[in-house]
Amino acid sequence: MVTFDESKVLKQLPQQFFAQLVKKVNAKIATGADVINLGQGNPDQPTPDFIVKAMQEATAEPQNHKYSQFRGDPELRQAAADFYKREYGVSLDPDKEIAILGGSKIGLVELPFALLNPGDKMLLPDPGYPDYLSGIALASVRLGLFPLKAENGFLPDYDTFDPDLAKKGKLMYLNYPNNPTGAVANPEFFQKTVDFAKQNQIGVVHDFAYGAISFDGQKSLSFLQTPGAKDVGIETYTFSKSYNMAGWRLGFAAGNADMIEAINLLQDHLFVSVFPAIQKAGIAALKSDQHTVHDLVSLYEKRRNQFFAAARKIGWEPYPSGGSFYAWMPVPTGYTSESFTGLLLDKAAVAVAPGIGFGKGGEGFVRVGLLIDEPYFTEACQRIAKLNLF
Repeated sequence: MVTFDESKVLKQLPQQFFAQLVKKVNAKIATGADVINLGQGNPDQPTPDFIVKAMQEATAEPQNHKYSQFRGDPELRQAAADFYKREYGVSLDPDKEIAILGGSKIGLVELPFALLNPGDKMLLPDPGYPDYLSGIALASVRLGLFPLKAENGFLPDYDTFDPDLAKKGKLMYLNYPNNPTGAVANPEFFQKTVDFAKQNQIGVVHDFAYGAISFDGQKSLSFLQTPGAKDVGIETYTFSKSYNMAGWRLGFAAGNADMIEAINLLQDHLFVSVFPAIQKAGIAALKSDQHTVHDLVSLYEKRRNQFFAAARKIGWEPYPSGGSFYAWMPVPTGYTSESFTGLLLDKAAVAVAPGIGFGKGGEGFVRVGLLIDEPYFTEACQRIAKLNLF
């Protein structure tokens, strides 16, 4: 029998954080515990009916059973460009400045292959989305971390960047509204980002996964709204959060034409494209009046307010989330994020995500997902209150 060993590249991959988290929660559930799961990041609402119908109709069409067009359906690229013009006032060339993705995660992980050489340095936020690290390992590039601190609104402070980091960095990832903190960006920060990128010749990738989900009457900014943004970078957008299409795997990248061409060229070799019927559903989503998105955001804001009220009632003060569907909560004195997470799961049957899973900068916090019905937030906080931690 022939035996096969994993490649050196695969052995360098980071541990899949979310898979381990799910495993621990499922083990607790298997004991018969009534677990309130606040650790997940999986949207709990169904995909809107009109999107499902568009998919069903497109699936029945024989032409959609053939190979997809390389680089995606032109109608979807046009719909994405029209969406950005309507929602953000940003003009995009659908042929040169839009790349269709099988979910934005694919784009974020494959970008280092497309834009960097082995040994180049990629700059990532700490804390940040754990799967950014996958691209580092797979592309054999070097990691440079920059801190996101509460006192700066979880925005990087370019004035305090290590000069060596800025000099050697080739590509930088940002993400606002932010996972895991819920922080949001402002125009001044994005303008500083463009200036910093030009000064240091760094490409910028803005992960806009939670772009539609902003609270308190505010609308989250697209990085591409910033003057000069397309000179230095791109933005990735996903259908997962805005339209509850997480399992459908559809997204796109928009912005700098050279970066988009690099993505498309790589994908020409890795994929043909996304199943055409899914792309037709994406067209329906982008062309809609967005009322389902607005309703969804209202639901998340209601949940955020409910959870914040319940947490404050037991003396647990949250970081003020301005977007995404997460709450970023401090760990009580005497605990690490992992020991606190373990205690909540073991003694209160409440699952949260430890901040350390998002990087060393996440230590001292846990992430709470606003992805269950409101009464469970009160119940979760009542259970936690019995532990007398606050």
